[in-house]
Parts: sequence; C-alpha cells; structure tokens
Amino acid sequence: MAPTAPLTPAPQPQPRSAALRARRAARTLAAVATAAVLAGAAAPAAYADGPAAPPQPKQQKLPKGLYGTTDPQYDGVWRQSLALLAQHTVGVRPAASAVDWLAGQQCADGGFAAYRADPGKGCDAHTMRDTNQTAAAVQALAALGGHGDAVQKAVTWLKSVQHADGGWSSMPAGPGGEASDANSTAVVIGALAATGTKPESVTAKGGKSPYDALLGFRLGCDAKEAERGAFTFQLKNPAPNADATAAAVTGALGKGFVVAPAGKDADRPITAPDCAKGEVRGSDAAARTAAADGGAAWLVGQLDADGQHLRSAMPGAEQQPDVGNTADTVVALAAGAYGAEAQKPLAWLEKNAGGWAKQSGPAAYAQLIFAAHATGTDPRAFGGTDLVAALNATGPEPAGSGAPSAQKDAADGKDDGGIGMWWVIGVGLAFGAGIGFLISGRNKNKNAL
Repeated sequence: MAPTAPLTPAPQPQPRSAALRARRAARTLAAVATAAVLAGAAAPAAYADGPAAPPQPKQQKLPKGLYGTTDPQYDGVWRQSLALLAQHTVGVRPAASAVDWLAGQQCADGGFAAYRADPGKGCDAHTMRDTNQTAAAVQALAALGGHGDAVQKAVTWLKSVQHADGGWSSMPAGPGGEASDANSTAVVIGALAATGTKPESVTAKGGKSPYDALLGFRLGCDAKEAERGAFTFQLKNPAPNADATAAAVTGALGKGFVVAPAGKDADRPITAPDCAKGEVRGSDAAARTAAADGGAAWLVGQLDADGQHLRSAMPGAEQQPDVGNTADTVVALAAGAYGAEAQKPLAWLEKNAGGWAKQSGPAAYAQLIFAAHATGTDPRAFGGTDLVAALNATGPEPAGSGAPSAQKDAADGKDDGGIGMWWVIGVGLAFGAGIGFLISGRNKNKNAL
C-alpha cells in the first residue's frame, strides 16, 4: 500500500518533499545503481543534449541490521518494514538486529523519517517525518509483537497529523504543506487496521474519516467513461493512477500490505460502476465495497491485451511491463476476492518478476511475497524462485524459521525471469535524466495509465 516504482511519462512539477520521492523508491534504486554501471559511458551519449549524468554515489557503510545495499536515505524504514513484515508473514523470525534497527529509527514523538543515520541524535524540526514510512513501520512492528509502546506512539502521531478531509499526505500538513493523497491515506488505513483500530473511528476535527478522504479520490460518473472507477493520486491532478488505485482498493476494504489468502477458487465478480443506476455515495461499508469493485474493474481494464500485466514507459520509449504495480494489483484483487481476475497477472509475475526483484531489492521481494500470500501461492516456489530465501539473503541472517533451507540459486537470484537485463539497461539509459525523476516513486505515477 506502495517503493519500487515503474518508469512513466514525464511528471508534472512535484512537491520538494523527500518523503514523496521515497514512497516506493526501493522499486528502482537498486536497478538504477546496477544499470548505471552497466550502461556507463552510454548514458551521457544518449542524453548529449540534456543534463549530464550525476556522479556515481560513493560506497557507504550501511548500518548493522539494515536490509538492502543501496543508499537508504529515501526508503530505509520503508524497505526494512516491508522486509520484516514479509518474513513474519511466511513464518520467518527476523534477526534481532534488523528489528532493533527499525525500532531505533522512531522519533520521540512517534513518527518515523525515511532514514536517520544517527538514531542517537534526537529528531528536531528539520527531521522530515513521513506518514508512509511511519505507517509501514506500524504494520511491521505490530505484526512482530513486543513493541506495543512504539506502535501506540506511532499511531498517536499519525492521528495528530490527519488532515481536515480525514486523509493524510506523505509529509505532515502545515503552511504551504501538501494536500492529502490516496496512497498515503491508504497506507495509514492499513496501519490502523493492523493495530485493531477501526479506521472509520479515527476522525478529523470536522468529523471526516479516512474513508471519507479515500473515496474522495475516486473518479466517478462525472469522469470520462474510460476513467470511471479509477482513483487519482491527488485531487489537484485528477487523472487515473494505477499505483493509487491498487492502494485504494486495498485500503477501501480496510486492509494493509498483508491480505489473508482468499484461496485460488475465490471468485467474486467485479462490478464496474453503473452510472445508469446511480453512484453509491457516502463512505459506509456498501460504498467502500462499491469503490473497491470499481477500482478493481478499472485495474483489470488496464492490463495488457492478454490480461497479464500493467504497463509503463520511459519518456520517448515504448511501454514496458510495470512489475511493481502488477504485484500490488494482484494483492488488491485478492483482497476483494476477485480470484479469477488475479490469476493471469499472478502467473505472469511468477514467470517474469525474478529479475526485477533481484535488481530492485528487499521491498520488491516483499511485494511478491505479499502477492503470493494473498493468492495462496507458495512464495518458496514462485516460478522457480524461492522468494523467501532471496529476501533473507538481502539482510542479516534470520533468527529462525520453520521454512525449508535456503536454496543457493534462489538466494543468488539466478532466475532472472523474462524481463531482467533489458529493463535494467533501459533504466540505466534514463539515468542521465536525473535520479530524482527515477526514484520519485509515487509522484511520477500521477499521469500514468
């Protein structure tokens, strides 16, 4: 409900928030770093008339217990939270050092920033606390147990930065601050649900709930027919957005990153918005279900001609498979028990997502594990890849697991899937366009699909 973002057409000007750039930075950070090395001299040549490629980042010593090998500046807490939550979901007991690192990132007021290099130094007014990172940490720590005080403080902080419309932005509101967005609101809903809190009970001063805000991002009968049912990222740019829609479908159903297996035989029909009968208004359970149905129907309609995956594209390039949002779509479809519709994209992920996850890092493996879990699929035999072993290999050795021993080939990521190196090289060629564009996980999706 979330960093490994697909490449999309050139975005509109975005807020300067580092937190927004971090929403799903784990989708591309590792791929960019690898592609930059592979593409090397080709990147400046490809963009001879554009900005020069930035210098390669210096190697840095990463903190003990942190998952992944890329710079954690924008996604440290996010990728750690997803990794630990995915391990817990499949019965792996994470290393104590990994859990301690995540818990140690919390500020005294309960919020989390994307990354604090020196956790011993207190947070101040310049520390950019982030609702997405905080909500992800809540979901992980609540699942792991033993961190009740930290979880409660984080939830209290999230409530303190709720907007008047009932929703959240990535960064807390303030003078000139950001408006609520669908993704941030959905991930906070997931955090509230993970702690046993009913999201509808968490209301702003004006009485608006998170569901009031979330359903406000839905494109209804006054939108173009092809856009109906989709969710937009923010109201100021009401364009259908696949990332926001997948997150909103799951959020509207009151679920977080982990969705209980619906079973492969679950087959509730998707109902697209029927404007002739009138829209279901409000934010009660019936309205939320109708919104989820509409969002799911729109997502299915955005799959390629074979119904297998969503698509994205770099500027000036042909559309390419959008692996991260396809994985999120599978989770969203499973959350609504749209079992039949989830099977084709799930099968495509099994065949093609191995190389993408290897390049993108722990959060990507976690996304695939969530998709496998939600559909009742074995993540240890996911199209020839042991996702659990591969995830474990990106961080400290787990403290324990009842799972089969890790397979070396899976941990090494030898199954590159069907979209491995060509996708990475494509990202490398785009590197010269600027790292900020490539890692602006959620924001650059605003005009996609």
